[in-house]
Amino acid sequence: MRCPFCGFEETQVKDSRPSEDNSAIRRRRFCPACGSRFTTFERVQLRELTVIKKDKSKTPFDRDKLQRSITIAVRKRPISSEQVELIVNSIQRQLEVSGESEIPSGQIGEMVMEALSGLDPVAYVRFASVYRDFREAKDFKAFISSLEAVAEAGPLEGKENVKDEN
Repeated sequence: MRCPFCGFEETQVKDSRPSEDNSAIRRRRFCPACGSRFTTFERVQLRELTVIKKDKSKTPFDRDKLQRSITIAVRKRPISSEQVELIVNSIQRQLEVSGESEIPSGQIGEMVMEALSGLDPVAYVRFASVYRDFREAKDFKAFISSLEAVAEAGPLEGKENVKDEN
């Protein structure tokens, strides 16, 4: 592993342990050239995933991009970084075990929406506003009205209603 501070290529592992949710190995490293210490994470990757965007272009799945978008949606909400990490791990694992190597971006967006809907309503609306490309205040109003209708309908009927409206 190359040192991020000086670029020396032969750093030493001083400590290894599983991450809190056992989805990665956390390694503390030491650079003998500059004396710096840093942490790396090693994750199992079951398959290479490719995201098919709305314009039909393809890009490699970027776990960090997924984490950033969720983090933006939950900013200043009572959601911990560990909860965000669990959502990202869950979505990535679901995608990897699905058997598909090419995943439509819409499928990933729906998975995030589902995870956020049960976690925090404000984060859910924030993510939806970007994911569904809200342009005007009436878009927010319509979306929130549909959420209120779902809440009044009850938990089982509500989930079906949200999917029917999209």
